[in-house]
Amino acid sequence: MIAIEEALERARDTKALEFGVGCMKKVPDMFKKLFPGKKAIVVADNNTFKAAGQTVDTYLRESGLDVETPFIFEDPELFAEWKYIEQLEAYLKERDVIAVAVGSGVINDLTKLVSHHLGRRYIIVGTAASMEGYTAYGASITYEGNKQTFDCPAPMGVALDPTIAAKAPEGMSASGYADLMAKIPAGADWIIADCVGSEAVDPFAFALVQDKLRDALSEPDAVAAGDVEATGKLADGLIMSGFAMQAISSSRPASGTDHQFSHFWDMEGLCYEGKHVSHGFKVAIGTLVSTACLEYLLTKDFTKLDIDACLAAWPTWDEMEAHIREIFAGKPGHLARGLVESKGKYCDKENLRKQLEAVKNNWPELKEKIRKQIIPFDEVHDCLKRVRAPYEPEMIGVTKERLRSTFRCIPFMRNRFTGIDLIYRCGLMNEVEEHLFGKGGKWEVK
Repeated sequence: MIAIEEALERARDTKALEFGVGCMKKVPDMFKKLFPGKKAIVVADNNTFKAAGQTVDTYLRESGLDVETPFIFEDPELFAEWKYIEQLEAYLKERDVIAVAVGSGVINDLTKLVSHHLGRRYIIVGTAASMEGYTAYGASITYEGNKQTFDCPAPMGVALDPTIAAKAPEGMSASGYADLMAKIPAGADWIIADCVGSEAVDPFAFALVQDKLRDALSEPDAVAAGDVEATGKLADGLIMSGFAMQAISSSRPASGTDHQFSHFWDMEGLCYEGKHVSHGFKVAIGTLVSTACLEYLLTKDFTKLDIDACLAAWPTWDEMEAHIREIFAGKPGHLARGLVESKGKYCDKENLRKQLEAVKNNWPELKEKIRKQIIPFDEVHDCLKRVRAPYEPEMIGVTKERLRSTFRCIPFMRNRFTGIDLIYRCGLMNEVEEHLFGKGGKWEVK
C-alpha cells in the first residue's frame, strides 16, 4: 500500500492533506503553512456553508488569521457553469485573498479555475465523497453550452472529514461510489493500451488507484446508509485517484471508456427531472457499458485474429472523417471534438498491424490480466443498485435507443486508447453493438 506521504511527494500541485474525523480544526494551521501572511476567504454555497463553511470560517478567525467576509453562492441551481466563474472572479480579483473553498465538485471546480485565472492557489475543504476532483488538476466547466475541462492546478491543500461527507445530501456518496467503480474498467483499458504500445502503465499511479480500490467499493449498503467508516474509505479512494492523476499529469489512471459516455452527455447538457445529471451518475452507466464490452472481449480468441482482414477493412483517414461527420450529424460541438480527438489517435495500417499483432501474440496473458482486473457485470450492476446509484440508463433520462446511438460515437470521443478502440480496430463494433442492444442483449432495443 502506498502511504499518503508518498502520494503527496509525487503529487504535482497538492502539498498538504488533512483527512479524518475533526480535521477541519487543522485547516487554519494548514493555511498558515501554505500561505504565510495571506488573508483567507471562505467560498461556499448556502448548503455547504451550513454543513461546514461556517465552522471553517470560525476556526480561521479564532486562529488569529485575517479573514474576509465569506463569498456565498445564493443560486439554488448552482452548477459548474461559466457565469458563476465570472461572478466569483469579479469578487475575488478586487481582494488580495486566498480562497478556502468549502464544498464538493461544483464549488471546487469554480474556485480552482478562478484562482488559476488570478494567479493564486487555494485550499479545498471537501463536504462530500462525490468525485475525485478534490485532488485532481483541471476544472470541468460548462462554457458556451459545452462541458469543457480547463487546465489549472489542483488545490495546494485538501481537508476532508468523513463525518461531514457521510451527511452529504442524498445521491452525493452514490455519485462518488459510481465514479470510483469506474476505475475498475479504466484500469483494464490502461492494461490494453499498454499492450498495444499506446500508453505504458505507470506502476506508481496504477497502484495508487487500484491497491485499495476493491476495499473502498466493498460496502455499498453502508455507504448508502451514511456510515462514516465506509464513506471514509470511499473518500480516501477518490482522493488517491486524484493524486494519481497529478503524479503523471494525466487522467489516464482514473478514466477510460466509462468516462467517455459522461463526456458525450456533458456536451448534450444531460438533465433528468429538471436537474443536471451528476458526473458520477453518468459515469455509472458508462461503467456498465465498458464492463460489458470488456467481458465480451474475454469471449474472443484473439490468438486467431485475422489481422490481414482487419487491415483490409481499416478506413483511410478521409473515410473515417466521413463516417465521423455522419454519426455526429446535427451535433457541431461533438463533431468538432470527434474530428480532433480521432485524428490524434488515428494510425496507418503499418502501425495498426503492430497494435493487433501485440494483442494476438500476447492474448493469453492479456486476457488473464483483464479477467483479474474487472468486476463481473452483474456484480457491478448490483453494487450500483445497492448504493442507490443509477443502474439502468432510464434512471438518468437516457433511453436504450439513445444509449445505443451514444455507443456508436464513443470510439471518436477521446484521444485515448481503450477497450472500445480494440473493438473498433478489430472490426467488432457491429458485433458488440448487437450483443449489447440486440435481441436478448443487456439493453435490448425493442
